[in-house]
Amino acid sequence: MVLVEKSGPIGRLVMNRPDKLNSFFGAMRDDIATGIESLAADTDVRVVIVTGRGRAFCAGADVKYMADLLENRDYAEANALVEAGRRVITAIVDMPKPVIAALNGPAAGGGANLALACDLRIASERAAIGQTFNRIGLHPDWGGTWIVPRLVGPARAAELFLLAEMIEARDAERLGLVNRVVPHEELEEAADDWARRLAEKPALSLTLAKRAIRRSYGSTLGEMLDYEAEAQEACFRSPDALEGTRAFVEKRPPRFGGAGQPEDTGS
Repeated sequence: MVLVEKSGPIGRLVMNRPDKLNSFFGAMRDDIATGIESLAADTDVRVVIVTGRGRAFCAGADVKYMADLLENRDYAEANALVEAGRRVITAIVDMPKPVIAALNGPAAGGGANLALACDLRIASERAAIGQTFNRIGLHPDWGGTWIVPRLVGPARAAELFLLAEMIEARDAERLGLVNRVVPHEELEEAADDWARRLAEKPALSLTLAKRAIRRSYGSTLGEMLDYEAEAQEACFRSPDALEGTRAFVEKRPPRFGGAGQPEDTGS
């Protein structure tokens, strides 16, 4: 139900349950986490794309499967599904490499928050996204209560969570839930173009910038200035900074190839 693919420096995780709109079933959540973790650990991979097969990105929970668990009062298994979602989101947010969500269709509930946890989101014009949890009596999970208010502010977050409506791609772009909307037939090419461009950039700079965004949510200006100084020193000492500055002076394209895992800036 989950495919992990590689093409040069680009890794791809594809949810492959198209007949069920790629809804989460059984061990699928753990399989997604394992796939993400394997791509994070692969030193040949510099950027990751997450997408779905068929006409949906991910419909969130398989509602029939969830209903059966609740009917049988199997709350332990239901809670295990939530914890598996925690593992997925943490793996994406903690990954030092950029992660792009390519929304080929609707993303609802946990599927929406899987997309929102990614660093960049590019959407087909056929896509939609929604915090649909309360439609089936559930609470937002998969990190949505942390991610969504930071993307759109508390008032819009309340609207998304409480009304639980699906938001069409262009409206999602205006709200800041997705970065870019493209014609459906151009989605794969556009996502690959972003991935190739990111793969050519200095890995350490991308890693540290991704960490900075996360840290800024709970830090003061002074703390972020301290982090910037530490991160910049790590870049100063990297081969990519020397290559980048030399290439600029010599008026040629840089050839970056350094590592993206600094040891002295924390996580």
